Amino acid sequence: MIVTATPDLVLDVLEAADPATQRAATAKLDALKSSDADFAATMEAEVGKAKAATADQAAAKDAEAQSGAVNGAPVQVIKAPASGEIYRKFEAFILQTFVETMLPKESEEVFGKGTAGGVWKSMLAEQLGSQLAKGNGVGIARQLAAAHPAGPDAAKAKS
Repeated sequence: MIVTATPDLVLDVLEAADPATQRAATAKLDALKSSDADFAATMEAEVGKAKAATADQAAAKDAEAQSGAVNGAPVQVIKAPASGEIYRKFEAFILQTFVETMLPKESEEVFGKGTAGGVWKSMLAEQLGSQLAKGNGVGIARQLAAAHPAGPDAAKAKS
């Protein structure tokens, strides 16, 4: 199967775009193309328009903030992972590296040929490393947690 990445990608994005937005963008490009102005001058003018629009939007947001009106998306609080989880993920990464080096180099009949085979082999090593670290692991996470009982966030707070 032969795929030409650039034209296919551009067409896929164009087809997935909102039709109204697509027509507006095409009209802007046609307007820029049909003008006899210098390209650099046209681009500078468009950048100036974009900066003015951004400044207008920022001024409107400042006015809303000063008036007390908040019309935005609700704030979502993201819970930080426990420090033990961070150390477990680190151990899983180390184990993934170990497992990947232990897998057979010439294994086209198992994983496939070329890049796809390399990707499958890497994915297998990632899952094996993650599963090995989920249980008791090999002790890397335990030793790191013992060496840093307050967790990595406490080190940031001290500095």
